[in-house]
Amino acid sequence: MKYAIIADIHGNLEAFQVVLEDIRAQNVDHIVCLGDVVGYNANPKECLQIVRDMNIPCVKGNHDEYCSTDNPLDGFNPHAAQAVHWTRDQLSAEEKQWLRDLKYTRMAANFTMVHSTLDAPDRWGYVFDKLAAAASFPYQNTQMCFFGHTHVPVAFMRDTMVRGGTYSKFKVDPSKKYFINVGAVGQPRDNNPKCAYVVYDMSAMTIELRRLEYDIAAAQQKILAAGLPERLAERLAFGR
Repeated sequence: MKYAIIADIHGNLEAFQVVLEDIRAQNVDHIVCLGDVVGYNANPKECLQIVRDMNIPCVKGNHDEYCSTDNPLDGFNPHAAQAVHWTRDQLSAEEKQWLRDLKYTRMAANFTMVHSTLDAPDRWGYVFDKLAAAASFPYQNTQMCFFGHTHVPVAFMRDTMVRGGTYSKFKVDPSKKYFINVGAVGQPRDNNPKCAYVVYDMSAMTIELRRLEYDIAAAQQKILAAGLPERLAERLAFGR
């Protein structure tokens, strides 16, 4: 059984289409999404429609929440806030309701899905290091948990202590717990502009991070044409 695990599409249709094409080539059995289907980029409706049409199990991300509500944008930087306001205007009431109905955590097969952290999934904490990852492990009831939010692919492992680091492909040790960020489809932030997602092969017990080139220029042009901040277009080329 193979799962494709995607996160942080962020309305980037060009990246999403490339990822879906690669997923088909990997002969996966199921796809799941770790949230933030919308936000930042210029095709939130189209990306959301694909997720819904394909019936992809999904958890709620912070942009899914803020783009589907009138919640104040305290703590958002000005560019992100502008993108949220713009995205709110693009989505229908029914689409916003679908996003609001998403759960913060859910199970798929034998693993857990969350956008941010397991200890406080609705507070949108960021996990960049072992200390932050350690807070989620006590709440993890499965061997594997996949998360997003930081847009930086990194794997944390716990046995007697928590270890962590970047990865490309590794074998899962059945005696250990894993808390794994799958990177971002639509806005990578690890200084690599290629979109990212993970293939979890449950039979072979392997985790593979896949990186793919896509038409960044087309995504940038759409951002600028929509009147979104120029910074959101520029960052796609640098992966940060």
